[in-house]
Amino acid sequence: MLDVISRPFGALLKIIFDFTGSYGYAIIIFTILTRILLLPINIKQTQSTKIMNELNPKIKEIQNKYKNNPEKMNEKLLELYKEHNYNPASGCLPLLIQFPIIIALFGVLQNPTKFVFTPEEFDAIAKSFWWLADLGKPDQLYILPVLSAATTYLQTTMMSAKGNVDPSMKSMSIIMPLMIGWFTLKFPSGIALYWVIGNIFTIVQQYIMTRMTFGHKGGEN
Repeated sequence: MLDVISRPFGALLKIIFDFTGSYGYAIIIFTILTRILLLPINIKQTQSTKIMNELNPKIKEIQNKYKNNPEKMNEKLLELYKEHNYNPASGCLPLLIQFPIIIALFGVLQNPTKFVFTPEEFDAIAKSFWWLADLGKPDQLYILPVLSAATTYLQTTMMSAKGNVDPSMKSMSIIMPLMIGWFTLKFPSGIALYWVIGNIFTIVQQYIMTRMTFGHKGGEN
């Protein structure tokens, strides 16, 4: 199943490489194009997360008030969701849609000789890029792993800046960047480059959405 998704992405990366002649710039353009493809899903996920953050205090209030009456608690939570036109499942659906696509994208970059190039073509192309000696090997200067962790941290904390977030989510905003940084120490630097560029794209997207949302509210007051 993932191979079926990966092959068109591999063909896209090959087309971009043939156009640019640079494996590094091909990955950057490839990342931006695939993020644009996923943009409607990402926007939906961002909106859902924002609403959930805003509802968290009321949810906790209901849970504390009716902790001994689960049936009443569920009734009040459903009323709250209905009042704010929010479906709890809407936060999970975008992630479920994105997950196989993201795994397929990683598969393309992790196995370029399977989805993008023949082994002979991949051996022949120049894989150095900026400070990176070989995009097929981990970053020996650890710049990309640090950037991967830093941009992941910034991305996960941006949504909580304007809302109330569960303490467990705050813990994840620290644990997840550390995990990503550790993983990208071992990954080919092409994957780490994809992750950093993707994070930057999402950070800019969230910044623009936040400015539009709060700017619009400010204009109404």
